[in-house]
Amino acid sequence: MERRWWTLVAVCTGVFMLLLDITIVNVALPDIEQQLHASLSDLQWVIDAYALSLAALLLTAGSLADLFGRRRVFVIGTVLFTVGSFLCGLAPTIHFLSIARAGQGIGGAAMFATALALLSNAFTGRERGVAFGAFGATTGVAVAIGPVLGGVLTSGLSWRWIFWVNLPICVVAITVALLRVEESKDPRAGRPDWLGFLTFSSGLGLLVLGLIRAGEDGLGAGPVRWSLVGSAVLLVLFLVTQLVQKSPMFDLGLLRKPTFTGGLVAALGVSASIFSLLTYLVIYVQNVLGYSAVQAGLRFLFLSAASFVAATAAGRLTSHVPTKWLIAPGFAVLGAGLLLLIGITPTDGWTHLIPGLVVAGLGIGLINVPLASTAVGVVTPERSGMASGVNSTFRQVGIATGIAALGSIFSHQVASGVADRLAGTPAAGHTAQVAAAVTGGQVDAVTRAAPPGARQTIADAAVASFVDALNHIGLIAAVIAFASAVLCLGLIRQRDFVVHGGPPSEEAAQGSSV
Repeated sequence: MERRWWTLVAVCTGVFMLLLDITIVNVALPDIEQQLHASLSDLQWVIDAYALSLAALLLTAGSLADLFGRRRVFVIGTVLFTVGSFLCGLAPTIHFLSIARAGQGIGGAAMFATALALLSNAFTGRERGVAFGAFGATTGVAVAIGPVLGGVLTSGLSWRWIFWVNLPICVVAITVALLRVEESKDPRAGRPDWLGFLTFSSGLGLLVLGLIRAGEDGLGAGPVRWSLVGSAVLLVLFLVTQLVQKSPMFDLGLLRKPTFTGGLVAALGVSASIFSLLTYLVIYVQNVLGYSAVQAGLRFLFLSAASFVAATAAGRLTSHVPTKWLIAPGFAVLGAGLLLLIGITPTDGWTHLIPGLVVAGLGIGLINVPLASTAVGVVTPERSGMASGVNSTFRQVGIATGIAALGSIFSHQVASGVADRLAGTPAAGHTAQVAAAVTGGQVDAVTRAAPPGARQTIADAAVASFVDALNHIGLIAAVIAFASAVLCLGLIRQRDFVVHGGPPSEEAAQGSSV
């Protein structure tokens, strides 16, 4: 087999592991919550510590890859991810787990930043479309088996095995990369932009901190205000540094190409909508409906399988259909699926979720494959490291800020709903405790701990408040998806793709002037 196909094997193996880790963790959250005595904000940090470190380091990792070699950075990142996964499995406390997850993210940043760049360097023309199609299909497979595998490992062994399962996959990715993948770099690459890294990572960290704290203390709280103000200042400073640096980690000139900007909108939109909402849907299925991790994983197969089918179809269509006519309709389908997911009532069973999960999955699949090619298709191969890093960064920013923002709104809605429903009842004195427990998904626990005379009242209020809050953030996620559809339709143009790899199809580029 030729080297370029081994490159595809190494990249897809690494990305498969990263995405598998994300979907597995979602299913295991309720077990982690119980065993490590975690609150909702603690669970948010388990996910956001990973997403934040990914987002903060992706741009710098992309620059390092262009400078020192993409294969080298990919291998180093895989090794770091392996160590982080091992430590996650050993975590004695929720805070240790979050720190280890950040370590995973550091390694994952190097892998994400180099993945599309390695493919872009190895493939051109029609073969690039095939490679990106395989890349998108790999994401579908990871999403498909992640919830089930996570459920099996969590229920059959322990949630710790959801991290240790990464170890053999890491070995395969490292071995193939070292033996078969050709090294590539940008001969014009400059020194890493450390000032940009510091301002961006600090600003993003303060933003997520402020959003998470807002769910606990409210937007008016002093620490929340200062976090958000500090974030705004640092992110503005980041933009200034990118304008004055000779070798910025994010060349803002790329934004002059509407298609590149459209790709960033798509990356942010898909993560901030469905992938952020999934965290709370998993808690609902397990902690409110009462299903085990395995049972929950099986139910989310409707989403995963639909995503895989659509990704496979999109991989074939990329040679014939302009990119925006896959991404924009994909977001419209995703938004429709999210609308189908809301409207849950306290008496609904899990089958209410099936239509929404299927339709949303189809939307995800339509988006992911062309988005991969859009990330690097508008730049030359020498700049693909930066372009890939920027696009992947926006994916992780979407997850980090989406989970934090939706979680903050969710917490506020739960607290308000519990207070309204318990007002004037014998259980009114337990409002704060009930709201805190329901926010973390501990519906059964707070019901069992309630006084016998107030138990049914508290149970009804807890379930109704959780469901209403879930519907509320589901609607917000749908709005994000529809807004992304409109923006992508207006921004993405086939003529922006560079000639060497074209858009996913050179014929499509010649046949479309928009």
